[in-house]
Amino acid sequence: METTYLDKIKAASEFLKSKTDNIPSIAIILGTGLGELIEYIDNKETIDYKDIPYFPVSTVEGHSGKLIFGYLGGKRIMAMQGRFHYYEGYDMKEVTFPVRVMQHLGIKKLFVSNAAGGMNKEFKVGDIMIITDHINLFPENPLRGKNYEELGTRFPSMTEAYSTRLISLADKIADEKAIRVMHGVYVGTPGPTFETPAEYEYFRIIGGDAVGMSTVPEVIVANHAGMDVFGVSVITDLGGKDIKEVPTHEEVQKAALKAQPNMTALIKFMLEAE
Repeated sequence: METTYLDKIKAASEFLKSKTDNIPSIAIILGTGLGELIEYIDNKETIDYKDIPYFPVSTVEGHSGKLIFGYLGGKRIMAMQGRFHYYEGYDMKEVTFPVRVMQHLGIKKLFVSNAAGGMNKEFKVGDIMIITDHINLFPENPLRGKNYEELGTRFPSMTEAYSTRLISLADKIADEKAIRVMHGVYVGTPGPTFETPAEYEYFRIIGGDAVGMSTVPEVIVANHAGMDVFGVSVITDLGGKDIKEVPTHEEVQKAALKAQPNMTALIKFMLEAE
């Protein structure tokens, strides 16, 4: 008998339920810039992606490939250490499979982070940008194909893709803790090439403040699943026709490391306040 997409989600979900008896309602996708957060998770239970039925395995340097259950900011959470990208060759159903498993487990809030190139002239390398909205330039939508009503409606609204309540909370905490944060629109592209100067200008003209190769697919699925989403980017390089920097993966990781303490503090304080 054919194994359906729903069967795979349920199999992965049941496996995780068998490994921990305390499933949280909050999940974090630890993209570039939030790796340090792992050190602050108490009573950790770690599960390798390769051990979870039907879970993809991350192939990118700097993305570990572990699912972690534990406590952060006094709240029970699950964290993805390493995400999956369209440019790795996965289709959109595979990229977003973990979010579907989270949905089946009962996750209600999703925090996501990423590294992004900045187009906004006010940004500096190492800035933290709270994502207020996104522009989807991926060639495939993760909701394309058969729609399972138990997962969400056929035509979901994306009017508030990123929770305004969580954005307000982050702003309040950033103000109290003197953490510099910017706001902006994230442009999601398939990658894996970094952008040309003309592409940076184009993304800025159409309303983007930062650009990256992840996040948008997961956020679309999280919204389809009825989750509240909070997204944050670390600005790892600046691009445009007037900037002749050549970004490398190593420089992106270095800039992300610089921003990690503030990114970590922001998420930790937000969880404490939730």
